[in-house]
Amino acid sequence: MCYSYETDYQNHRIDVPERFNPVIQIVDAWAAEESDAPALLSLGSEGEIDHAQTIAELSRESRRMAQALLSLGVKKGDRVLIMMPRVPAWYTAMLGVMRFGAVAIPTPNLSTARDIAYRVKTAAPIAIIADGVAASKIDTIRKDLSGVAHAIEWSDPRSARSHWLNMQSLLASVENYHDVPVDPTSKGEPLLIFFTSGTVSYPKMVLHDQSYALGHVGTARYWHNVGAGDRHWTVSDTGWAKAAWGGLFGQWHERATVVQANLPTADAHTILSIIRQHRITSFCAPPTLYRSLVQLELRSYDLTSLRQCTSAGEPLNPEVIKIWKNSTGLTVRDGFGQSETTAVIANTRNLPVRPGSMGKTMPGYQVDIVDNSGALLAAGEVGCIAIRTEPRPLGLCLEYLDSPERTTQAFRNGYYYTGDRGSRDSDGYFWFESRDDDVINSSAYRIGPFEVESALIEHTAVVEAAVVGKDDAARTQIVCAFVVLASAFRASPELIKELQDHVKRETAPYKYPREIHFVGELPKTISGKIRRSELRRWLRDGIPHAPE
Repeated sequence: MCYSYETDYQNHRIDVPERFNPVIQIVDAWAAEESDAPALLSLGSEGEIDHAQTIAELSRESRRMAQALLSLGVKKGDRVLIMMPRVPAWYTAMLGVMRFGAVAIPTPNLSTARDIAYRVKTAAPIAIIADGVAASKIDTIRKDLSGVAHAIEWSDPRSARSHWLNMQSLLASVENYHDVPVDPTSKGEPLLIFFTSGTVSYPKMVLHDQSYALGHVGTARYWHNVGAGDRHWTVSDTGWAKAAWGGLFGQWHERATVVQANLPTADAHTILSIIRQHRITSFCAPPTLYRSLVQLELRSYDLTSLRQCTSAGEPLNPEVIKIWKNSTGLTVRDGFGQSETTAVIANTRNLPVRPGSMGKTMPGYQVDIVDNSGALLAAGEVGCIAIRTEPRPLGLCLEYLDSPERTTQAFRNGYYYTGDRGSRDSDGYFWFESRDDDVINSSAYRIGPFEVESALIEHTAVVEAAVVGKDDAARTQIVCAFVVLASAFRASPELIKELQDHVKRETAPYKYPREIHFVGELPKTISGKIRRSELRRWLRDGIPHAPE
């Protein structure tokens, strides 16, 4: 079927009923229409089929989970932190929590005990659902879990921890899973919470309401370009918003099968073999993965099932796009969005791609380039990428929870300011320029410098620390730290390794600084704020040596 961007944009309309819950109106509705439709294909560590579930089975398992939680006393509005890998149980937990109006908090699997403790303290979940690896981390911070009434572990019941409820046993004990609420939520009530990357503070909580699920209809329909019979695979950790983009509600609304693979690493050969073996039709991956895929001889793999390839995070290198196109016949289509949104700008289905451009405004959104006062800028001028909030688009977050200052800063002048800068040409294509803040994009991870700096400063050798991103061909950026040492310590390769290992222990391993430079002092403003622009200039022009 032939589509045009103009027709998609003009005709897009989704009416959200006042009483709405995505598990009921999307999952259950599809199950009632076509109970045997394949909805979720879960793959194991080598790409083999671990479990295939129909939409009716997903509906049933979510009911069992909901009833189990309700029997424990978890109520509508309660928050539940979920930390599990790409396994069927993650969907059971997520859908079960959301089914009766509790609020899910997906958490990255690489989170350390320190990360988890911060999230528990900030979000105050009443329950935690975790796999064995996460449970081991959580056991080290049990003193920080005073508000958590229920700790539930997904593991073999035969090896269950005595101080954790076992998820499998809990589900098996549910006798009647038909008693869960049938009309639990209105469209504006809370659905889930994502944590953003921190820049000048720790990560903030982004609150989405029930209608957020329907915001991803556009993501699935126009960007991933899926429909009935398609298989869509987004390569993402379950704790990131990208997992919702590619695996929660949008694809099911369009009657496509979601694929997930619990791979230990993103091995390029395994990725391509999965596409071939499981006949993936729509594939979404970060730019860093595409860069590794094109290192292989793509023509030796049967990728003929693919119809749509997408990527987000930053523009792909033109050479990578060229190699992929020459080998598969398909152009990788960039998209742009945040934890606060669904896909906002994208190279949608059949839109002619201009290499380097993010594409055009997604149906359902109105996006402008404005200055700080909200004034529209002319074509080609660089300014703030901002989303109009009247009417408020489906998929845009409600607020930053417990952070009215940040909410006010982001929502002003009739816009939501994304914190990104770019331009729009006379044909409506958007071009990314830079971030307003100092978030580091490294191998598709968004890393806030504040957390890394905080971990460094906890080491006895460190008096001050500042972190910026350094451009890197393989990873987009790497974390680069500038450190002022205490007088009793001297710079050495051994100390660099010690500080790197310290950061890996104190925060997620992917956040550690791959470069550390020892300096005599950090550049600061009159008010004492670190001048990160100066640090980036040092990386370009030369770094001052620390005094002996």
